[in-house]
Amino acid sequence: MNGWPLKMSDQNDGDDNDVSVVLQTRPKTKRPPLYKVMLLNDDFTPMEFVVHVLERFFGMTHAQAFEIMLTVHKKGLAVVGVFSHEIAETKVTQVMDFARRNQHPLQCTMEKE
Repeated sequence: MNGWPLKMSDQNDGDDNDVSVVLQTRPKTKRPPLYKVMLLNDDFTPMEFVVHVLERFFGMTHAQAFEIMLTVHKKGLAVVGVFSHEIAETKVTQVMDFARRNQHPLQCTMEKE
């Protein structure tokens, strides 16, 4: 029985009022999981480079980027954004490639939120 929409009719109990109820079930859609993108501190990547990366790849203002860079520097890492898997993966790749091309050991990772 291919029940879209499902139709349930009341039993005819001698009453002339024939009542039909149409039930439509909606499939539950789950939101895709989100991933945190994080920058890790190291002792070699210049602070200015980290600020530039945050502005360029994460669309931060200079002031926002500077604050996040300080957090990375003081705490060892900072979440720089939360994205779908594909976008997070792309951001990590972009940052890592850019850092390597500029000969910096900056590390960027992602983990499920």
